[in-house]
Amino acid sequence: MKLVTAIIKPFKVEEVRSSLDKIGVSGMTMTEVKGFGRQKGHTELYRGAEYTIDFLPKIKIEIAISDDMVDQVKNVIIEAAGSGKIGDGKIFISPIEEVVRIRTGETNEEAL
Repeated sequence: MKLVTAIIKPFKVEEVRSSLDKIGVSGMTMTEVKGFGRQKGHTELYRGAEYTIDFLPKIKIEIAISDDMVDQVKNVIIEAAGSGKIGDGKIFISPIEEVVRIRTGETNEEAL
């Protein structure tokens, strides 16, 4: 089992969610986060004063999946969230040792 964590632009959330739904991903967790990478934020003008916004709004999506779906999920996220411009985001893939569904006590693959 793997945990796929994707950091994407906020306006791409619905496109990513619907694309993942089409390939059978049945659940995910979404969190509003702030961060920056190579783009290093940007400057804005407010009431005549220029200021820097270092941390940009992003969305973190976390999906627990079986090992055989990793490449498919990764490719769907790249396709749906990518624009080819700086700031599109990142995907992190980590192993999961164990999953337990609290309600039933099911573990691992059955709990996904």
